Amino acid sequence: MAPAGRPGAKKGILERLESGEVVIGDGSFLITLEKRGYVKAGLWTPEAVIEHPDAVRQLHMEFLRAGSNVMQTFTFSASEDNMESKWEDVNAAACDLAREVAGKGDALVAGGICQTSIYKYHKDETRIKKLFRQQLEVFAWKKVDFLIAEYFEHVEEAVWAVEVLKESDRPVAVTMCIGPEGDMHDTTPGECAVRLVKAGASIVGVNCRFGPETSLKTMELMKEGLERAGLKAHLMVQPLGFHTPDCGKEGFVDLPEYPFGLESRVATRWDIQKYAREAYNLGVRYIGGCCGFEPYHIRAIAEELAPERGFLPPASEKHGSWGSGLDMHTKPWIRARARREYWENLLPASGRPFCPSLSKPDA
Repeated sequence: MAPAGRPGAKKGILERLESGEVVIGDGSFLITLEKRGYVKAGLWTPEAVIEHPDAVRQLHMEFLRAGSNVMQTFTFSASEDNMESKWEDVNAAACDLAREVAGKGDALVAGGICQTSIYKYHKDETRIKKLFRQQLEVFAWKKVDFLIAEYFEHVEEAVWAVEVLKESDRPVAVTMCIGPEGDMHDTTPGECAVRLVKAGASIVGVNCRFGPETSLKTMELMKEGLERAGLKAHLMVQPLGFHTPDCGKEGFVDLPEYPFGLESRVATRWDIQKYAREAYNLGVRYIGGCCGFEPYHIRAIAEELAPERGFLPPASEKHGSWGSGLDMHTKPWIRARARREYWENLLPASGRPFCPSLSKPDA
């Protein structure tokens, strides 16, 4: 199957999903750009779109080349409560960078908002909606293709976000950063999904906080909740690129390795191919990643689902399917690894003999 960069004219997000097309999201920005020296941990705010636009542009390009159909604006935590007077310039610059890169391929631009820093302390609906509305005004001015409300611990605040985004004429997606136990007020994943769809979201799911396996369990619960309620919505999943079977209700942020010691938990490309297939079999058609999800992980999704999509991403030009490029190696034991069965059944070692395989969350 030959790689393809621009397969046909661009369609809107709902047109793609309603036709059964697989939409591949992008991946990690905060964690990746922190490692590259452009984001400060702790604040996790996206000044890099102004301070280091080439770094952000490059990461967008890597995701596009790997197969992403969506360039999400790098506007995580870019609301006035987190960035004060800088918020408007940051949101505008992020839109421009995403649009520039999206124009180089078959990608849409999604304007992204997330939970606020004030909800936990002051559940002031009017004030919080004002923060969302400020970002929405920039997205409308910049004519993004659709909107994503992501990373919400509390379904109430996520509903408020959807209600604000529905004031525009753009499709709305919403993802919560919850696991199978539900949100921080113990609202189940199924009930969260129901409330979000009733608020007006066309696409619902989860992102961040948990690894692929846990996130798919949560997606299954969301799907079951919607079915019981007789509601329909497109499903979206964007998990961590890390394995987190040992985290608690609040996800990887409570693990002792967060955020600077997570490397031993990184999913392999083959783990992600398995995740992509399982997500597809569950009925999820918007499949991407979040923190720790590198461009090669996105390529793994695109390669696994190439039969359904009908093409490979440009980055596959430099990647042999299931290690096939190794069949040219001079050492026979390495040539023997050029097959699917080898990589599917590999149990990778960490190389750390005195380290445990699991941790105990700090909270």
